[in-house]
Amino acid sequence: MFSPEGPSLRELAVQALSSVERGYDLLAPKFDHTPFRTPDSVLSAVTAALKESGPYDDGLDLCCGTGAGMDVLTAVCSRSATGVDFSAGMLAEARGRTPETGARVSWVRADVRALPFTAAFDLVVSFGAFGHFLPRELPGLFAQVHGVLRPGGCFAFPVLAPPRPSDLAFWMLLGFDAVMRVRNAVWRPPFVMYYRAFRLGEVRRELERAGFRVDLRALPEFGTRSDGSPRVRVVEARRVR
Repeated sequence: MFSPEGPSLRELAVQALSSVERGYDLLAPKFDHTPFRTPDSVLSAVTAALKESGPYDDGLDLCCGTGAGMDVLTAVCSRSATGVDFSAGMLAEARGRTPETGARVSWVRADVRALPFTAAFDLVVSFGAFGHFLPRELPGLFAQVHGVLRPGGCFAFPVLAPPRPSDLAFWMLLGFDAVMRVRNAVWRPPFVMYYRAFRLGEVRRELERAGFRVDLRALPEFGTRSDGSPRVRVVEARRVR
C-alpha cells in the first residue's frame, strides 16, 4: 500500500476523512496498487465457477470500481457487460482499462441502491463492496439486484471464511471497525466501511427473503481450513420469483 505506485499515508488519511464517494474519487488513480483491489486469483476462481453455472448473455458488475470484475463478466457473458459505480474517479480509471472482448462493454455512474435498469441481466457480480453497506441497507440492495435480474438470473459474489479469534486478522479487522465507528461518530460526512458487518448467515436469510435461492460453492483453489471448511466460497443466488 505504501509502495511508490500506491497511496501515501497522508492520501489515505484524506480519503478516510472524506465521504465514500469523494474518498474513492481521490484514491482512484492509485487504487489498483492497493490491497483493496480484488486479487486476480479470486477473479480467476470465480470466473471458472461461473463458466460451470452459465451460460450467461448479459452481466452487471455491482460497485465495479476500477473494473477488475469486468474481466470476469467479459469471460462468461456472450453479449454485454456493464459496470456500475457512483465514483466518477473510479469509473474514469475503469474506462481507461476497458477489456477488448466480443461482449459489448459499458460503464454507468449510479448509486446501486437505486439502479437505473430494468430486468435486463442474467448475471450480477460484486467484489469486495459489501462493507460499504450497513446491515439495514441489505434488504433494499438485494431488492435492487432482484429487480435487474431476469427470472432465473444469478447474483454471484465471493466470500472469505471469517478469521477466528485466535487469528491476528480477527483483531485487526475488529480494531479497524472500531476505529471507523469512532470516526463516524465524531466526523461528517460518514465513511461507511466495516469489514465485519457482512455476515454470511444474515446475508443468506436476506437474499432468500428477497426472492433468491441461495447456493454456496467452494472454490477449491484456496483449500480448506483446519476444520475442513472452505477458505473461500462463491455465493450463487438465483432469482426464483
